[in-house]
Amino acid sequence: MDLTFFLDRFSEPWILTAGGLTVGVIFGAFAQQSRFCLRAAALDFVHGIFGVRLSVWLMTFSAAVLGTQILVALGEVQANEARQLASPQSLSGAAIGGLLFGAGMILARGCASRLLVLSATGNLRALLSGLVFAVMAQASLRGILTPVREWIAGWWTTADIGGNNLMEFLSMSFTITILLSLMWLAAGIFFAFRSRAPLWQMIAALITGLTIPLAWWFTSSMALQAFDPVLIEAVTFTGPSADALMLFLSPPGSTLDFNVGVVPGVFLGSFVAALLARELALQGFEGGKSMARYMTGAAMMGFGGMLAGGCAVGAGVTGASIVALTAWITLTCIWFSAMVTDRLIEAQPKKTAEQRIVPEEDMVQETALQPVPVSRG
Repeated sequence: MDLTFFLDRFSEPWILTAGGLTVGVIFGAFAQQSRFCLRAAALDFVHGIFGVRLSVWLMTFSAAVLGTQILVALGEVQANEARQLASPQSLSGAAIGGLLFGAGMILARGCASRLLVLSATGNLRALLSGLVFAVMAQASLRGILTPVREWIAGWWTTADIGGNNLMEFLSMSFTITILLSLMWLAAGIFFAFRSRAPLWQMIAALITGLTIPLAWWFTSSMALQAFDPVLIEAVTFTGPSADALMLFLSPPGSTLDFNVGVVPGVFLGSFVAALLARELALQGFEGGKSMARYMTGAAMMGFGGMLAGGCAVGAGVTGASIVALTAWITLTCIWFSAMVTDRLIEAQPKKTAEQRIVPEEDMVQETALQPVPVSRG
């Protein structure tokens, strides 16, 4: 992708920020329309419901991995220069952070990206939870929790095992990775057809996933053409949420980059999509216990995501798309922790089956979209 026209007319930080904003808008709009949510997929999976919400996650995930691996094979993305592969990563942080994030995701009723998308539609629970998430992420990155994060992260790193490229460890070729991606995509399509998922929702899921290779492609192109060093990266929400928070709290002149544009872009895209679909609706907390649950979950996700080096999207989709070992560990731990936490909550007698399976912030929107009862996916 030739960016000479833009590089000749605008500063590199502004181009990177505009690129992040554009990718964020696309991700936000189509994530809102597809109802992309790892929590929803994990809940359906643990309850044996292989329906719309699981198919949405599978199609988004497979599109991200497939698109990215094709670009890497064609030489359009320099994956080995991405942070996840170019520098040592924490194996202990990936495991423990993933476990914390998965449990927090269940308590907060949505991962970081889902909270951001929902907050743009008028969900005040998600908005406040997202702010707590961003504050905890910042405290873990550069604040009072930094020593704790660094201590846990230093227990075991990829430097101890010789790298973080899972393809190299397993001697996997691009062909095998692409075939696996096609299998996941086929599974998503099968579950979608079996549950009679709306075609538009499935298309939106695929486009959501394709924003990941789009981001890799853009930052790789900037890294090749820009004068100053540019970090090759894609969509994630833990670090960018902390950066976006500090952008609003810091004096003018704060650093602009790709990450700074992602969060406001997702919010804007989600808002516009919900506005056009007439899905904007104010929602609040139901009581003190509900609020405490959300805040606790958001705090766990903020620290866990920063410890793991990524959230359900940053590690679970973006990191997995370049087959980073720590990303796959994080993703596995998020799924495992989410399912175990749901089972523990399910044991509480006051929860009805429908409340356990369906995220309450999604009930109104999913009822309008799905031709099958919401409690069945």
